[in-house]
Amino acid sequence: MEGRPERRWSVVVPAKRLAVAKTRLRPLTDRPDGTGGGHDELVLALLADTVAAITACPAVGDIVVVTDDPRAAALVTGLGARTVADEPDRGLNAALVHGARTAGTGPVAAVSSDLPALRPAELAGALAEAGRLAAAAGGDRCFTADAAGTGTTLLAAATGDLDPHFGPGSAAAHEASGAVRLPARWPGLARDVDTPADLRAAALLGLGPATGALTGD
Repeated sequence: MEGRPERRWSVVVPAKRLAVAKTRLRPLTDRPDGTGGGHDELVLALLADTVAAITACPAVGDIVVVTDDPRAAALVTGLGARTVADEPDRGLNAALVHGARTAGTGPVAAVSSDLPALRPAELAGALAEAGRLAAAAGGDRCFTADAAGTGTTLLAAATGDLDPHFGPGSAAAHEASGAVRLPARWPGLARDVDTPADLRAAALLGLGPATGALTGD
């Protein structure tokens, strides 16, 4: 990332151990012999396309991937991110708080690891909107809901205090905690992939190269 213009936001991405990640995709990915190797490759491809899009976003200055999986760590390091271990090991929200602390001071955002149709311009637009709201004192924390409107794919904190509430019904939980819901302007940012149907919907938007190479889309 040397020689690139200075960027404002730190972005934290959580990446589960491959053995327990994206289990609802296993009907699509498990091999007949039950080895699950195809599943691991798809999870890594989703992560690769997500991190590559974040890296290419000019509003981002630091990418922290919180993971205990060595393959995931090696992958994202090669893409320009840095990694920290999930030292709290107390679930997603604790991992995000830990990652945000390692990012230091300044604006920080949490982004889901399964956004294969994410475009750098979409992330830049969402972060710019978050920054405008903060400057207008309209809200220090903002989020984007997933395509279903119930989950969260981006949580941005202009003051650096994420206060994450990821989990079932996280969109409502973030709204109840005072975070401002951003408008649904960025389809790739909203399209996370948990199921085979989600992957097909992401393919209609255009998959990143790693996921597309696996699916043929």
